[in-house]
Amino acid sequence: MSTDLKRRNVPFSPPDMTEAEANEVRDAILSGWITTGPRTKKLEKIISEYVGTDKTVCLNSATAAMEMVLHILGVGPGDEVIVPAYTYTASASVVDHVGAIIKMVDIRLTTSGDEQSFEMDYDKLAEVITERTKVIVPVDLAGICANVDRIREIINRPEILAKYHPSNDIQKQIGHIVISNDCAHSFGAKRNGRMAGSIADFSSFSFHAVKNFTTAEGGAMTWNLPFGNQVVERQQVYCGSPVPFIEGETWNDFIYRLSQLFSLHGQNKDALAKTKLGAWEYDIIGPWYKCNMTDVVAAIGLIQFERYPEMLVKRRRYIERYDEALAPYGVIGLRHYGADWAGSGHLYIARFPNKTREECNSIIEQMAERGIATNVHYKPLPMMTAYKSKGFDIKDYPNAYKFFENEITLPLNTKMTEEDVEYVIENLIDILKG
Repeated sequence: MSTDLKRRNVPFSPPDMTEAEANEVRDAILSGWITTGPRTKKLEKIISEYVGTDKTVCLNSATAAMEMVLHILGVGPGDEVIVPAYTYTASASVVDHVGAIIKMVDIRLTTSGDEQSFEMDYDKLAEVITERTKVIVPVDLAGICANVDRIREIINRPEILAKYHPSNDIQKQIGHIVISNDCAHSFGAKRNGRMAGSIADFSSFSFHAVKNFTTAEGGAMTWNLPFGNQVVERQQVYCGSPVPFIEGETWNDFIYRLSQLFSLHGQNKDALAKTKLGAWEYDIIGPWYKCNMTDVVAAIGLIQFERYPEMLVKRRRYIERYDEALAPYGVIGLRHYGADWAGSGHLYIARFPNKTREECNSIIEQMAERGIATNVHYKPLPMMTAYKSKGFDIKDYPNAYKFFENEITLPLNTKMTEEDVEYVIENLIDILKG
């Protein structure tokens, strides 16, 4: 079949940029202000309004956002953070960054008709919680919101609450093991009427170049805490450094201010504030980090946001076409859309039952020969050198391996045309028939 098709080149995930993004970046560059400033603050406000949170902090990556959550919670040596074995390294590496202990849980892998689950095995999750567990990190794989409500049910069981020992005031206010949602894939997704970014206690988005919504490099942290508008009653201390107390400051405002401090070397004034007449002097509150977003990249995000609704519609159309065309050939895709949820359509993760990893690799090579870029999401963390050296063994995570064993990710991006999608489908079917 494919020999009758005119060869096309279909890249995996090129950034969808227009003259509008280029013009906004140009305006930012020529504005006289290119680092964190008015465009970054505007993007934060837009994101908060979109996902339904009081505040957003834009940073230079989702990794920085996930690590920021741990710093804000005071997570450190001796504490445990639970992550799924099937995810990208950033979900787990940030735990190591703060000196805490990574605990992995296998995924639950069931197939019944067209229903499939790739999420953390919640029964096993309950079993690995200990008195040192501080945070659980559900992952929105491919942009599909994880079942945070199920996690909430588990962590609010009396026997689990009895194990929870908060170590700072924010942990005490939350009152249970904290849910820090890895939303790197799910900007624009929703579940049960709530947008990704407002479902968990804390959430972290990625705006990396390969994401649906991009700022080239970038990310954001959001939070949704029932006590967010309550007043902080006493001075907080982080990493041994007292944070100046502001009378009447709410927890939402404090978390935002603390995030600014953590992202700008602990400096109590950003560059924009220091430009005001006579306002040069600043203090260093703590010897902290540097991970702020700049106005140059925020400029990309401001235009991307205007275009994002149509991007989501296009992704859904392509996913539904893939589903329709490939299901008769036994290819199993994830369920991106349902009665009470809609994913962001970030990745078309497909499984090929009865194929080995070697056979899937051969399909990937044959697709590449025809100009079609594919990928694999993911090689489970226990198979990676960094995590094997920490004692993790893939034999302990059989479902994660089974999912990886016959997985191929097909190209899915908004630079693709309808003809590109058909080219991918027809060539894949041709290879499967061969």
